[in-house]
Amino acid sequence: MVASVINSILGWSRPLKRFISVLADFLLLSVAVWGAFALRFETVSWMPDSKQLIVCLAAVLVTIGAFIKLGLYRAVIRYLSEHAFLAIIVGVAFSSVALIVFGFLFQALVPRSVPVIYGAFAFLLVAGTRFTVRAIVQRPREKAKNSVLIVGAGPKGLQLASALSQGVEYRPVGFVSLLSSNHRSVIGGLPVYSVEHLEKAVRELDASRALLALEDAVPVNRKQLLSSLEKLSIPVQTVPSMSELVAGQARINDIRDLEIEDLLGRDPVRPDAATVSESLYGKSVMVTGAGGSIGSELCRQIIRHKPKVLVLFEQSEFSLYSIERELRSISQVESLDVTVHAVLGSVTHRRRCEAVLKAFGVQAVYHAAAYKHVPLVEHNVIEGIQNNVFGTWHTAEAAIAAGVERFVLISTDKAVRPTNVMGATKRMAELVLQGLSQRQSQTVFSMVRFGNVLGSSGSVVPLFRDQIRDGGPVTVTHPDIIRYFMTIPEASQLVLQAGSMGQGGEVYVLDMGEPVRIADLARKMIHLMGLEEKTSESPGGDIEIVYTGLRPGEKLFEELLIGDNPQGTAHPRILMAREVSLTWDEVEEYLGRLTRASQSFDCKAALNILIEARTAYAPNGDVADLVWCKTGAASPEHHDRDGKVLRLS
Repeated sequence: MVASVINSILGWSRPLKRFISVLADFLLLSVAVWGAFALRFETVSWMPDSKQLIVCLAAVLVTIGAFIKLGLYRAVIRYLSEHAFLAIIVGVAFSSVALIVFGFLFQALVPRSVPVIYGAFAFLLVAGTRFTVRAIVQRPREKAKNSVLIVGAGPKGLQLASALSQGVEYRPVGFVSLLSSNHRSVIGGLPVYSVEHLEKAVRELDASRALLALEDAVPVNRKQLLSSLEKLSIPVQTVPSMSELVAGQARINDIRDLEIEDLLGRDPVRPDAATVSESLYGKSVMVTGAGGSIGSELCRQIIRHKPKVLVLFEQSEFSLYSIERELRSISQVESLDVTVHAVLGSVTHRRRCEAVLKAFGVQAVYHAAAYKHVPLVEHNVIEGIQNNVFGTWHTAEAAIAAGVERFVLISTDKAVRPTNVMGATKRMAELVLQGLSQRQSQTVFSMVRFGNVLGSSGSVVPLFRDQIRDGGPVTVTHPDIIRYFMTIPEASQLVLQAGSMGQGGEVYVLDMGEPVRIADLARKMIHLMGLEEKTSESPGGDIEIVYTGLRPGEKLFEELLIGDNPQGTAHPRILMAREVSLTWDEVEEYLGRLTRASQSFDCKAALNILIEARTAYAPNGDVADLVWCKTGAASPEHHDRDGKVLRLS
């Protein structure tokens, strides 16, 4: 009933509502001036004489005129802000002065205390009625909004609260401060709780979700904070970072699911910006696989170091188009003045690579092009070898021929004692570059090895998120499987840092902290989305975790080092591996045999060559190539140098 009356009033025309506001203010100001005189003379029966009546009427009319001039009647009451508050103060102050002036001009009896009392009454009546009406009008809308608890009571939290208050979806009900001393205080009219009282805050404020609004520059123990948030029975979401807000890529009230990289529980790797800039500024740089998750982020970071030319080399037309458009926009908006060239091509075509490198005078190559999805490469062995091994070889040879100064390979932790074809091909690619580094000194080759990347095309995080949104189940291969994780920007920063440090043939690895158990990651995501895991002990839960078994070539844990004696570098979080390498003559022979095995589509022979090439490849099953399994029996046997038939162990 009340809501319908309010809606009908809100539907009145603007001129009518302004007329009613003016009339109401005239009556309220008249009451205020009468009340001031009555209070001063201590009688409710006070009536003005003719001169006092003229003075009071003139003061009220002047006040109305001041309010009109200050734009008070143009303000929509339900969206009143501090500007309207200031306009009322200025108008009332002007009105009090007018009362004094008119009293003097008309020689009316206006005691000195009356203008002060009148000003107080006028402000209370005019401001009070407006903000009361605003509260009445907004109450139904506010009750319909989702109540949210803002974690973070700094500038970003206050900005978020203000933005949400003006919106139609969320209603801030309180803050959670990371400082215990702020507990039980009030900010912007909202209560503040400490992190230790998170559950109490959710219960008392009846919050439907929590929003993270943490300051970028303030150090936070994110692992501990998320452990506290995980215990809540409400979804936890976050707002964009300050860099995204400054760049105009997002708004403060763009609410999104929690960035799971917070689960890493460590500070991100900080690159030496000066060293990286020195290796990129004013240079001609090419990124292969520029449209992929790692390649595209590399491009975003490289372009901000202002190279002279940035060449995007990619075989996917759509991916190349997307990243080119984004980079041109970044260059224009940030006035970077970087020339961006989008080039279609495959890293397996050596002549194409060499022609591109020479055409643009490329000085540094970041080789991110690779097939990296373990099951897919396991089912497409020859294509995996062609892209990961021969693609790296051909691009590297093209770089040498074109006089490229630096060549950086993006490798993987799966290259360490690999149990799958993808890891074996990436380890073989490392050996190829180490052999080439020994063969010549013109081009500096280095490799960067890191773990799983959150948010990449092959990451489990988006898969888990989609499964949870679809109502489950969440599929995990094994309850004990663990992985190292890092963010795409962090991985890209490491690549750029290592590229500037390399002297020739080094394999760099990142101190990635503690590995994450995938099943625990799935549980955290379930809890942080406000849901409960469904188990035998909790059959009424929302999402069930189902274990599907290890896939072909998959192992329970990944390693970053083959040996146990890594060497430190100038960067405290980057290590240099000390591992076995092959001479170029040995590498060249293995490549020749791999070429012959690939040309005859002999998957078993190709995999045995990878085993023999000292990659430490130890497959945990038979050949899983989809085509080979249908036709492989008819393929000829392949032999090693001693005439022995090659076989998978």
